[in-house]
Amino acid sequence: MSLVTIQPWTEADLGLLRRINTPAMKEHLGGPETEPQILVRHGRYLGFSAEGKGCMFSVRLRATGDPVGSVGYAERTWQDDAVFEMGWNVLPEFQGRGIAGQAAAAAAAHAAGTSRLRWLHAFPSVDNPASNAVCRRVGFELVRECDFEYPPGRFMRSNDWRLDLPTFARSIRYA
Repeated sequence: MSLVTIQPWTEADLGLLRRINTPAMKEHLGGPETEPQILVRHGRYLGFSAEGKGCMFSVRLRATGDPVGSVGYAERTWQDDAVFEMGWNVLPEFQGRGIAGQAAAAAAAHAAGTSRLRWLHAFPSVDNPASNAVCRRVGFELVRECDFEYPPGRFMRSNDWRLDLPTFARSIRYA
């Protein structure tokens, strides 16, 4: 049984976004953001579903409902194709329990059930073994190492992982 549930991002999740914005949590993502950047990100997360371009979720412990992280996906262009890009965060005190993998699988299932797109990609840093392990656990296929721009204007060496959403959807329905 899953330890977590995912719930669509709401105004109330701004505090969670601030808790995620630490040097340790942002080590592989260019460092913490300023308060104005956090507010812009929060607004973007709130707009994903309304725009039909993705969805952001808070990750909550099933037993208590307490927020422990975030997971989501958004449409982007990658190598001339429209794809979804996925990312996740789990607060340090909850890491190492399989929460990120469970949340990423739940968000991938959501994307597979609502998507017209074939591919869901994740681009963890090559230096982030935990996030690369999440990709493997969920069933992503490692495509290649690449230079990935994140945050805008800064490139990092990443692994390009992809998940075939129609195949993933079939595996969920018949598992």
